[in-house]
Amino acid sequence: MTDTRDTARLSRRSFLRKGALGGSAAAATALAAPAVLAQAPLVVKMQTSWPSSDIWQEMAGEYVSRVEAMSGGRLKIDLLPAGAVVGAFQVMDAVSDGVLDIAHTVPVYWYGKSKAASFFGTGPVFGGSATTMLGWFYQGGGKELYEELTQQILGLNVYGMMGMPMPAQPFGWFKTEVNTVADIQGFKYRTVGLAADLLQAMGMSVAQLPGGEIVPAMERGVIDAFEFNNPTSDRRFGAQDVAKNYYLASYHQASESFEFLFNKDFMDDLEPDLQAILRHSVEASATSNHALAMRQYSQDLAELQSQAGVTVHRTSSEILAAQIAAWDALIVDLETDPFNKKVMDSQRAWTEQVAYYELMNAPDLGLAYEHYFPGKLKL
Repeated sequence: MTDTRDTARLSRRSFLRKGALGGSAAAATALAAPAVLAQAPLVVKMQTSWPSSDIWQEMAGEYVSRVEAMSGGRLKIDLLPAGAVVGAFQVMDAVSDGVLDIAHTVPVYWYGKSKAASFFGTGPVFGGSATTMLGWFYQGGGKELYEELTQQILGLNVYGMMGMPMPAQPFGWFKTEVNTVADIQGFKYRTVGLAADLLQAMGMSVAQLPGGEIVPAMERGVIDAFEFNNPTSDRRFGAQDVAKNYYLASYHQASESFEFLFNKDFMDDLEPDLQAILRHSVEASATSNHALAMRQYSQDLAELQSQAGVTVHRTSSEILAAQIAAWDALIVDLETDPFNKKVMDSQRAWTEQVAYYELMNAPDLGLAYEHYFPGKLKL
């Protein structure tokens, strides 16, 4: 029996070759006709890993608007939230199988296929930021290692690109203050990817949950504390209603970026200019997304404090030091796998060179901030 997905792919390829993108028969018809008829756009199915209410869905929308504008109407993207076709953690399989054409997600959401997925967003922190590691992906060999993992090792039918580099993720939301390693012992805590291994090594019990399930789990007592990603997403799903202590600045997920997944057959069948539009719109959306994040994340952080009674803390130096020690122990275990070691060696070499420049070159911005806004940082 013919797989309906295969039939759909064949139909799409035929459409791309002969229809919307102009086959020879269409060209001949156009020459004979007194006026060129408008071509129907190719409708592209794209799902995210985010609820429709999340700011990240808006960020995916900024990608969509750029693709549609640059394609001159030849591409129309049907943007769907998590759960519309598949669950938040299932988008990689859906794109690989051709159920979706594109997904907007993060690599850690397919961590169940390989722990190495975490190296492309939530791996060990060697001293670089998310921007540092986005540079590694595009200029330091990361993209080639990603393709080796997804296409060769895992046999997935995808292309992947990294988008907006995310600000370091907060340590998260706690009902009480947590200033020492002893304070977090035994906590049932939500995180994902290698961060789960990290926090378990520090004495927590970890549950890996999609963002939409976090607050209900907190309300039921399934978890005692959690992190998701940023003040805006956290505020929108009601983090402030179940905890009042918000800890920023952590090493558990300090270098993550958005991931754009493309079905390989779908992408290969497109005309080169449309492929380029889909690829380069990732880069364009990274800039627009970062600007939106800076405005909205900072506004929501301020309003969590002024309107919701949230106390904002920096994670203590004791907990940060314990995180680095836990990473050290995890790295030893991870390096027993040759591919893991190859990725981490590449990241260490890049970070040693690039982060040295970044850190040596960066002025003390805190000093200037304290001068103009004295007493706010409370460092």
